Amino acid sequence: MLFYLAELESSRAGKIGMEVGSARERILIALLIYKFGQENVETNIPITEPEVDVKVFGKPISIKTMTGRRLGSVKLIWTVDAEQALRFSRAYSPCYDTILVQVNWDSLGWIFYFPCATQKETLQRIGRERYIILPKAGTNPRGVEISSEALNTLASHPKA
Repeated sequence: MLFYLAELESSRAGKIGMEVGSARERILIALLIYKFGQENVETNIPITEPEVDVKVFGKPISIKTMTGRRLGSVKLIWTVDAEQALRFSRAYSPCYDTILVQVNWDSLGWIFYFPCATQKETLQRIGRERYIILPKAGTNPRGVEISSEALNTLASHPKA
């Protein structure tokens, strides 16, 4: 119900805006506070802090959300600058554990927890070219993504 409300509040003219991700993050952070207690969940993370959305028991965590029946790609970094996207993709290495929530309105959704070590192992195993999706030239996709293949590999990992 909370994710539904987040989508309603993030919609204009029948289209869901990218701010829905921030609304979903706040919902998930509230659930972490409920589960682990306010004293164990740090929410005062600067908006300029790349990737880190919350700290639980002092451990930084990145939160990603997506909608759909299958694991598609999700943004690693938001940028419209092609050169910055290329630099990011060449230097990227997972630094934090990640929570990925898959919202599926017609069936069960999923919550995945990907430890940093598992992400690094997957990046090394499938390779940077298959792990990261760069924006297509001449389009405005607004960022660099982790591929569907990488997410499916992570989701099927025994440590996920």
